[in-house]
Amino acid sequence: MLKFFVFALCLAVAISQQVGTNTAENHPSLSIQECTGKGQCTTQQGKVVLDANWRWLHSVGTTTNCYTGNTWDQTLCPDPQTCAKNCALDGADYTGTYGITSTGTALNLKFVTNGPYSTNIGSRTYFMDTDSTYKMFQLKNREFTFDVDVSNLPCGLNGALYFVEMDADGGMSKYPTNKAGAKYGTGYCDGQCPHDLKFINGEANVIDWKPNPGDKNSGSGFYGTCCNEFDVWESNSMAAAVTPHVCTVQGQYRCNGTECGDGSNRYGGVCDKDGCDFNSYRMGNQTFLGKGMLIDTTKPFTVVTQYITADGTDNGPISEIKRIYVQNGHVVQNSAVNFPGNESIQFHY
Repeated sequence: MLKFFVFALCLAVAISQQVGTNTAENHPSLSIQECTGKGQCTTQQGKVVLDANWRWLHSVGTTTNCYTGNTWDQTLCPDPQTCAKNCALDGADYTGTYGITSTGTALNLKFVTNGPYSTNIGSRTYFMDTDSTYKMFQLKNREFTFDVDVSNLPCGLNGALYFVEMDADGGMSKYPTNKAGAKYGTGYCDGQCPHDLKFINGEANVIDWKPNPGDKNSGSGFYGTCCNEFDVWESNSMAAAVTPHVCTVQGQYRCNGTECGDGSNRYGGVCDKDGCDFNSYRMGNQTFLGKGMLIDTTKPFTVVTQYITADGTDNGPISEIKRIYVQNGHVVQNSAVNFPGNESIQFHY
């Protein structure tokens, strides 16, 4: 079964479940089109929201930080429940602080933004259906298409667009202590079962929190948060990959211990962290995608992913996933594996 709902866009952070009032939350607009045939497209008006993990987290009614750098305030956050009661998640200055801008159907994310109070690194945004709900995408018997420009993404950066099985309201109805919901970007999960989220299931992830010695803004807690993930696009100007990550659980799931698949238990968790990926360069074709190559990453191009069902209906089982590129008016099928004996294999499942 393939059923993913929310797509996230990320350049590769504090989270709260109360709502702050220091900065108004105004979601940037972004429109998409849904097409049923050639020339039969309708425009859908949507918005984007910044993930809660990037936001300012402070005590309710004051400007005292609940989380500074990569450590919690032990007075405000002695335990998960007290922290959720004491701390508020504030609105975001999308342009000034995070370098997020949108115009029509175009979304631009900056990797480094020098804001008025700090320097921000990266961002993760979600597409919204309304100001309080994420857009729920049904992929079966459809194709998902977007234009991308990775010309300014060097080796070492990852511009990612992917689907994850989050709750439409960010977990607000499921967890009463979550007062912020999708409007403030809560409820994230993915196939890696990340431990760096500061709030999971409406509670602060303060138990056994360990600051990351290599990242002054990040740490990890006792719990992780897992769900099915489909990486439509992980790329820079040098390479690209498409990867499904499936889980044995349905929807967002808070994990701990072995079920998170941590460390030496990587393959004992509820999700396939490695996934089943296709990377043209790694699969043996080193002239397919890159600067000046068949898919020339110095120029914009279109990425198409088709989710084909066995019976051609929206409810049938997925029989195949296909990747197609379009650039300069030319349709290019995905590269084949360039290993002896496997030359005919493409990204087909």
